[in-house]
Amino acid sequence: MLFNSLHFLVFFIVITVFFFLFKKQYRWSLLLLASCYFYMVFVPYYILILAFTIIIDYFAGILIESSSDKSKRKFWLVTSIVANVGILCFFKYYNFFNENIDAACHALGLNNSIPYLKIALPIGLSFHTFQAMSYTIEIYRGKFKAERHFGIYALYVMFYPQLVAGPIERPQNVLPQFHKFADFDANRVISGLRLMVWGLFKKVVIADRMTQLVDHFYDKPEQHHGIGLLMATYFFTIQIYCDFSGYTDMAIGAARVMGVDLMENFRRPYFSKSIQEFWTRWHISLSTWFRDYLYIPLGGSRVSAFRIYMNVAIVFLISGFWHGANWTFVIWGAIHFIYVFIQMKFFSKLTLDMKNPFMNKMLSFFKIVFVFNLVAVAWIFFRAKNVSDAFYILQHIFDFTHVSLSSITFYRFGLYSLILSVLFTIFMFFVEYKTETDLSNVSKNYRKDVLFVSLCLFLIINFGVFDGTSFIYFQF
Repeated sequence: MLFNSLHFLVFFIVITVFFFLFKKQYRWSLLLLASCYFYMVFVPYYILILAFTIIIDYFAGILIESSSDKSKRKFWLVTSIVANVGILCFFKYYNFFNENIDAACHALGLNNSIPYLKIALPIGLSFHTFQAMSYTIEIYRGKFKAERHFGIYALYVMFYPQLVAGPIERPQNVLPQFHKFADFDANRVISGLRLMVWGLFKKVVIADRMTQLVDHFYDKPEQHHGIGLLMATYFFTIQIYCDFSGYTDMAIGAARVMGVDLMENFRRPYFSKSIQEFWTRWHISLSTWFRDYLYIPLGGSRVSAFRIYMNVAIVFLISGFWHGANWTFVIWGAIHFIYVFIQMKFFSKLTLDMKNPFMNKMLSFFKIVFVFNLVAVAWIFFRAKNVSDAFYILQHIFDFTHVSLSSITFYRFGLYSLILSVLFTIFMFFVEYKTETDLSNVSKNYRKDVLFVSLCLFLIINFGVFDGTSFIYFQF
């Protein structure tokens, strides 16, 4: 079920009303049933995959906690991880690995007898796989007690607001809230609705409008050059932020309406002044997951400089591969590693502090623009269909030999929509810069919230694109 659909609007209203009508001890059951329905709207039988991993991890958590033998505890942890990663690899990477084996066999003059499978990737599999893994890992580390209530544990994995695209939660944050739901709070409801409307604005007014231009150039890049490819790259940089952070805003807002707090996932990432800072602001739940469950266990920053760089490389390469079964994602991760490596190696101790306040502001602005452009270059590989398309775009993105108005306007998009996209993007950045954390926090200024929501609803109704476009991160 898409957040940007009438189906979800009706679903959300009905479930939220019944949620507050139910007694607290029964609310978990309503949310679990609602979450199952929410997921089954996509592909019904894929809920069996979730059910399988939920059962495995539920009992694995109890067995890990109840076992005094370290080897048994490790055995049940490994069982849980293998079950989760195994399912993820089968559905997401089986054909990818088979394609590469086939290419290697062809190069060696051999035949590949491994069959290809016609399997579709379950929606959001990477997200709830990582969330499930964090549960058993935290129990193994002794940082969390195993959940004995099967239904509430199932809700931890299935909770519909963040089921298919995060944030990737930790058990310490969410499970206690499911045991003791908060009372109805008008401030939280209004604040949650405000965040949901803002997320919907970013999705349908900016991201989905820009999709038309980005798809036009990136689907057949060999037919374009210069300013068209450059504009499409910048538009995708904005599109993916508005699409993904828009989903996150709606997820956090929907949960907040019901009194559940989800973790922050975006913190104005395009205002970052370094790549390292960018990764503390972008997809925070994933970057902290890799930090806590991969980077630190590998030794983190407590090892030699060479090992530190290797650990960072491993994290970024796996992070890229996590996003999709395509070498473009691996290269995207490698590019970000190169960025971070250069910063750590050559600029980690470099500080520039101008005595003139104006010059300091100009320097900060330059850093923001520079990092934004670095990120935009990396997004080329993330968006391109294959590696050859990505390199074609890089080679022709500054080819301005045939610049004309027709090269930047085209059928189904047009100059009018182009101007609207730019204006709404400026508005979005202005609001997020001025409000800072206000949008993500509960406020008590009803008048301000009503005016803000009314403005966003006006823009959504009059300028939104409602063509059923899915969220980009659903494919992961």
